[in-house]
Amino acid sequence: MIPRIAEKTLSRYAKGFPVICITGPRQSGKTTLAKMAFPHKHYLSLEDPDIALMARSDPRGFLETWPDGLILDEAQYEPKLFAYLKSYVDKDPKPGKYIVTGSQQFNLMEKITESLAGRAAFLTLLPFSLAELVSEKKNKINDPFELMLKGLYPPLYDRDLNIYDFYTAYITSYVERDLRQLINVKDLNTFQKFVKFCAARTGGILNLSSLAMDCGISHNTAKAWISILEISGLVYLLKPYYRNFGKRMIKSPKLYFIDSGLACRLLSIQTKEQLFLHPMRGSLFEGFIISELIKNRLNKGLTPDLWFYRDNNGTEIDCLIEHEGILKALEIKSSKTFTEDMTSALKFWQKTSNIPAKNGNCVLVYAGSQKTTINGINIVPWNEIILT
Repeated sequence: MIPRIAEKTLSRYAKGFPVICITGPRQSGKTTLAKMAFPHKHYLSLEDPDIALMARSDPRGFLETWPDGLILDEAQYEPKLFAYLKSYVDKDPKPGKYIVTGSQQFNLMEKITESLAGRAAFLTLLPFSLAELVSEKKNKINDPFELMLKGLYPPLYDRDLNIYDFYTAYITSYVERDLRQLINVKDLNTFQKFVKFCAARTGGILNLSSLAMDCGISHNTAKAWISILEISGLVYLLKPYYRNFGKRMIKSPKLYFIDSGLACRLLSIQTKEQLFLHPMRGSLFEGFIISELIKNRLNKGLTPDLWFYRDNNGTEIDCLIEHEGILKALEIKSSKTFTEDMTSALKFWQKTSNIPAKNGNCVLVYAGSQKTTINGINIVPWNEIILT
């Protein structure tokens, strides 16, 4: 079993909050993490019809049966239970009493915000991070494109699963069924097209009007569907950095898929050779690194605090990270061979931002294996991004 970095965060939360809510996409390991972090708590899944009926028909009796608290899995199936949970927490606000998990974050978060405001701590759990895989010595990770193709969903690392089969089933059961029902989509073909068109735009500036036109839907529909993909932990919208360094800034976000394996499957990429030669290789690699940075922050209970920089002349920094009040600039390149011209954007950033070029403030992450420093810019291999 691969240890999760977020377990330390849950232990911290359990000292101060009576309810801990773990959200995230399906198959990201929420149930396993909850059981691992709280092994002595009784576990119940509200996805089980019998358990759900018990909670629905007699919520008070349900909660009183386990006075020391519970792990309530897939809690979004019985949202009315949260109102009763509030009264029990108010009577006995013992920290770490209830652990609540849920996949469909929109419904879950809405009900918890209404019923348990100030009583609950929240953790978003995404699929494995590179740091977690590296910690398990049996996982030999040598090629970034092989890892990107496989993705980082936990079932791919504890079962003998074919990658293509896993993502096909995942798209059918979660993306097409659960999410489509959540937003009441009647035309499955249009929603399928929409998700694939999003994958084809990964790493690009999100243009909702263009996306809506290509899919034959309204702008508002495209906006709603993007929101549900984001809330559900499948995509991430990287916001632009607004502080003006002398030029007008781009204001639309960039679209990334949280898991590169899912994006590859939606783009019909089936081998690492196909991925290496694919015209979207750079965008997918960029998304892979951005996702690692997001996981690193969320696992520690921190907000991502990531942005990108682009002015109207096309000058771009792939990612800006705020760390201890200082902005760090990150460029991402999918080449395995380092060349000095890869640092041109970072050199521009050094000149215009007035941020000192020291202490790792400028970093180039690439798909190669050599590590060095040139003109105050740290050159970092892809598998050492966890150290930045």
